[in-house]
Amino acid sequence: MFLKKISLFLIVIFTATKLYAVEDIASTHQLNYFTGNFDFSDDKQQAILFGFQHQNENLNRNTFLGNVSPITGGFVTENSAAYVYTGIEWNVDMSEKIKFTPSFAPGLYHEGNGKDLGHVLEFKSEVQFSYISSEKTSFGVSYNHVSNASLGDKNPGANSYMFNFLKKF
Repeated sequence: MFLKKISLFLIVIFTATKLYAVEDIASTHQLNYFTGNFDFSDDKQQAILFGFQHQNENLNRNTFLGNVSPITGGFVTENSAAYVYTGIEWNVDMSEKIKFTPSFAPGLYHEGNGKDLGHVLEFKSEVQFSYISSEKTSFGVSYNHVSNASLGDKNPGANSYMFNFLKKF
């Protein structure tokens, strides 16, 4: 069942990539499609997740923290939980082919039939390692933690890992 969902997800991604591909070499938009395991550290609440994230490289800035750019995205789980967010990511070239990308993004969470994280406002901290396979395509793995920073009565948090397909347009 999981392999069928992954296969369908990849078919949709590659089809969408072909439909919306732009031949402009100076492309500055990156879409990050990902799938993985939401809250893998909680046996009772773990669920498959699917999501996307947009980054506009036109808006990047060199700061005292490094090169920073805005991100916006969201994900849904098989239990109808959903999270939409906007924040920032740091882009760190580890080598010619490897990129390290930590990010921080506050967002809104809806538990659906999934895990109660204790508050509608949640914060996502993430790290991602990507392999740059071509000028416009990368593959990566990422890990994130979603938590409400004790804004709610409870703060169980959720740990997730994902596999990423990144495409520049």
